[in-house]
Amino acid sequence: MYNQPMLKDDALKGKTIVVTGGGTGLGKAMGTYFLKLGANLVITSRKLEVLQKTAAEMEAETGGKVLAVQCDVRDYGQVENVLAATISKFGSADVLVNNAAGNFISPTERLSANAFSSIIDIVLKGTVNCTLAFGKHWIAAKQAASVLNIVTTYAFTGSAYVVPSACAKGGVLALTRSLAVEWGKYGIRTNAIAPGPFPTKGAWDRLLPGDLAEKFDFKNRVPLKRVGDHQELANLAAFLVSDFSNYINGEVITIDGGEWLQGAGQMNGLEAIPNEMWDMLEQMTRGAKGS
Repeated sequence: MYNQPMLKDDALKGKTIVVTGGGTGLGKAMGTYFLKLGANLVITSRKLEVLQKTAAEMEAETGGKVLAVQCDVRDYGQVENVLAATISKFGSADVLVNNAAGNFISPTERLSANAFSSIIDIVLKGTVNCTLAFGKHWIAAKQAASVLNIVTTYAFTGSAYVVPSACAKGGVLALTRSLAVEWGKYGIRTNAIAPGPFPTKGAWDRLLPGDLAEKFDFKNRVPLKRVGDHQELANLAAFLVSDFSNYINGEVITIDGGEWLQGAGQMNGLEAIPNEMWDMLEQMTRGAKGS
């Protein structure tokens, strides 16, 4: 049942939700579920053609209303345009989901300063731009609202070979917790989701090209021995932006099947030892005690 919708059909009725990076992958999955729960939806990315195609598919599937707005989150003026277009179309903006991201794998010493900056600009500065623009509007309008940031488990552990992303996502996590305290008095909740492996065709092909995805099988790193289903993430996102989670503020919720804990325990790798070897080790331990 883990891949079934969780909330009742009208759980987000009357809310207008803006999802950055909403044209593909996890952004598309979350947005589609928001629509099914009665929300109005605004999706943004840099590729207008992809957005328009996705918007048409979403409306056909759900019967909901979708506004596609081209936006590079690195440009504050374009972010302000998204806010204005949202209010013009739907009358208000109630929820911001900061999902736009960029990433690549590389030894850090191979990175140029520009390569590092490009990830920081999209992930951290882009999230700040969107949150500032929407937050200032909400505060001026005295409107309660919600921000949901999509981070990653290595935002709090760090990770080799994706250092720019780890730094940027770590900054987004700090932003989440900081604004939860500072903006709570305005009725603005700020939370985050830290997903584990939820494969998406485009993003994962870029991150792990060729046969790398097969060689680096994420299922082997997850105690539950599977990757995530997009509906699972959509369920969690919908709950966090709904009124059912109205007392949750400043929280980061991990949804990774236990993956990061698997890597954190010093002896967790011992799962590779077969039962026959455990029998032998047990006999050796008992022999050592008896000597």
